[in-house]
Amino acid sequence: MARTQFQTLTEPMFYILLCLQHEVCGIDIMAMVSVISNGRVSIGPGTLYAMLQRFEDNEIIEKTREENRKKWYLITDAGKQMLEDELQRLESMLEDAKTAMKIAK
Repeated sequence: MARTQFQTLTEPMFYILLCLQHEVCGIDIMAMVSVISNGRVSIGPGTLYAMLQRFEDNEIIEKTREENRKKWYLITDAGKQMLEDELQRLESMLEDAKTAMKIAK
């Protein structure tokens, strides 16, 4: 069965939304993701701009301004809820894993 779009977030999606809690331009998101993830996650420009467009098309983020070719974005309330839901899902998975690992010992 195909995954419903945005039902769960991929790692790059999650980190992009984390960066957009404050207005930021696309190019800076790539650097921020690397910093937030301690270099574990990197996002290239093709992935980033495709994802930003999908998020914008689905009203998860909004373009706040544009100067020359540089665009700034901000997460919407719907995007904030999506990020919070994903965080709760991940926390639940972590607790399940901890429990299962204790049982297996």
